[in-house]
Amino acid sequence: MLNESILQPINNAAKRTVSWSKVHWIQVTVIVVVAFIVEQVATFPFGEVTALARRNPTRTAFMEQQAELAKHDGRRFKVFQRWLPLKDIPKDVVNAVIVSEDGTFWSHHGFDWYELKESIGRNIEEGRAARGASTITQQLVKNLYLSPSKNPLRKMKEWILTWWMEQRLSKSRILEIYLNVIEWGDGVYGIDAASQFHFGKSAVLLTKDEAARLAAIIPDPRDHMAGSDSQYVIRRSALILDRMEARGF
Repeated sequence: MLNESILQPINNAAKRTVSWSKVHWIQVTVIVVVAFIVEQVATFPFGEVTALARRNPTRTAFMEQQAELAKHDGRRFKVFQRWLPLKDIPKDVVNAVIVSEDGTFWSHHGFDWYELKESIGRNIEEGRAARGASTITQQLVKNLYLSPSKNPLRKMKEWILTWWMEQRLSKSRILEIYLNVIEWGDGVYGIDAASQFHFGKSAVLLTKDEAARLAAIIPDPRDHMAGSDSQYVIRRSALILDRMEARGF
């Protein structure tokens, strides 16, 4: 056993620490929260985001999640993807996706504050998540690095990484990666694989109507086929085409 002369100072110090913490509980809480945030930020993939300026991503967090779900369900999971440089992606595809998902993409710095305000107001009014406000950059960050959880910690990570991505990558590069990694069907990732899957041809050959149809199913790519004549696809693609015309695309 340790000598009591050694233990006594330790016990006294521990008691003083506990007493101080009870009196200064606000300071203790702040220290703990700050330490937790610092520890979390230290694990963020800042280097990976910066490397995207010169290197294409491989498997995304979203792909890994889908692979795990397939394994759990006893299904085979295979990724269909072929990278297409932004310069080879038709302008109609680019414009259709932008007016559908993030109309102010070229001018904002990662966050659309107007849409965020409108989203919060609509969701409070309806008492549910009726309207989203994620920009293309935010969607890309979630797709590449985050879980589908909606807890505040994940949202904090999303905002910090969105800010970092906007500082380190050009808008064109962000859009190129987004168009090549988002899901367009079960195991179908990126615009070229999407074009092959839904229309049986390379993305470079897509028409404006087909581009609008592909943009229309981005929110629910597993539930809709871009080439179908479902009410959902027809309505959303028509809305996208109207927006494109209004903006001179």
